[in-house]
Amino acid sequence: MSFSNDMDDEYEKLFRRLNPPRVVIDNEACKNATVIRVDSANKHGILLEVVQVLTDLNLIITKAYISSDGGWFMDVFNVTDPDGNKVTDEAILDYITKSLGPESCFTSSMRSVGVKQSMDHTAIELTGSDRPGLLSEVSAVLTHLKCNVVNAEVWTHNMRAAAVMQVTDEETGSAIIDPEKLSRIKELLCNVLKGSNKSRGAKTVVSHGVTHTERRLHQMMFADRDYERANNDELDEKQRPNVSVVNWCEKDYSVVTITSKDRPKLLFDTVCTLTDMEYVVFHANIDAEGPEAHQEYYIKHIDGSPVKSEAERQRIIQCLEAAIERRVSEVSDGTFKSETVLKEFTSMLVQNAPFKGQLAIGFLGGLKLELCTTDRVGLLSDVTRIFRENSLTVTRAEVTTRAGKAVNIFYVSDASGYPVDAKTLDSIRQAIGQTILKVKGSPEELKPVSQESPTRFLFGGLFKSRSFVNFGLVRSYS
Repeated sequence: MSFSNDMDDEYEKLFRRLNPPRVVIDNEACKNATVIRVDSANKHGILLEVVQVLTDLNLIITKAYISSDGGWFMDVFNVTDPDGNKVTDEAILDYITKSLGPESCFTSSMRSVGVKQSMDHTAIELTGSDRPGLLSEVSAVLTHLKCNVVNAEVWTHNMRAAAVMQVTDEETGSAIIDPEKLSRIKELLCNVLKGSNKSRGAKTVVSHGVTHTERRLHQMMFADRDYERANNDELDEKQRPNVSVVNWCEKDYSVVTITSKDRPKLLFDTVCTLTDMEYVVFHANIDAEGPEAHQEYYIKHIDGSPVKSEAERQRIIQCLEAAIERRVSEVSDGTFKSETVLKEFTSMLVQNAPFKGQLAIGFLGGLKLELCTTDRVGLLSDVTRIFRENSLTVTRAEVTTRAGKAVNIFYVSDASGYPVDAKTLDSIRQAIGQTILKVKGSPEELKPVSQESPTRFLFGGLFKSRSFVNFGLVRSYS
């Protein structure tokens, strides 16, 4: 058996060398998008690798056609930059060609799943129950243990929380290598994550590796079963992604169709989940040129079979819904209860000496706070403590450090669900200063939400939904 597997691996490597990937980038074929064509020998996970390269460059995929039936993989993507323009930056175009073309040969799975050793920092992966003040408590523990958070990303969904943090030792500025200190970090963080909720577990993993953060967060939340719904789960139909799974018996495929509000990285989140669930995408059509995105996938399980049961169908639906919802902050309806609270909070952030820098407040998917200031040990702990003291909930967070500057993005709300009106925003700008505070988006787009929801925590729970679709046959296309 081992000899047979080795022979298969050698044959696959030879086939790829004889049939190297080909990338064609065309800025003339489409009026409003750059067209990227990728042809390559097929293998499981290759679609995710291609989509991940494009997503990591912050490119917006507006249309895609995917075909990988047999031994060959063919993709066509229409992409734009974040501003909706064609991609003309030669450095980006060259990177795409090198990453997806003959020089890559897709030989490294590191790009999608793997771990690279790093002595620059220590990676900490956390999963546990979401509750008020959790991010603040985690940050405080790390500060107490003289750890500096240099990068972090936090997701919450369905009362569960997951985080990937990169930390350094305060004294050395590099990875933490002391076994006793690493053991202490794991012990204390695990205690924080467990809290008083004994019905669901908590997990802390410490390593010196580098993973693709968003890829890993999907894997962590999937493994934590954040897709499982409560029986009393309710959500506005307009907020719920529409997912259906039917069998096309004539071609022995299962057809997955998804309709949802369009947003960046939507295709990555969907393909990531299908790959984690060990489904192979044979054909797909993606259309995200309007406010809604339409995705259609023709899939089989890695064992070659279509969906076999109603339970399997429901699980696919729930997992894809969760994949879409994880990155969408519930704070689209999150707000501040009064002008006074918001004024005091923003004034403390901007005027307090440790936080001098720029603070931007926007409404991209909710109330979005962007803080840019000089990095220092304990910064994240101090910021999240102010959130907690002002009854703010954080539903998602991105923390990065570049050249000594901390760029922190938080999606926040309070627990009561009152809307933020224009008068409140104007008062904030007057209190902080027109040049320091920039208000993005329109508060009129926000709608008040029910105050009965028990899930608006820090980390706050996100959408909780389910879809009901018929399990039947798809007619053959003429």
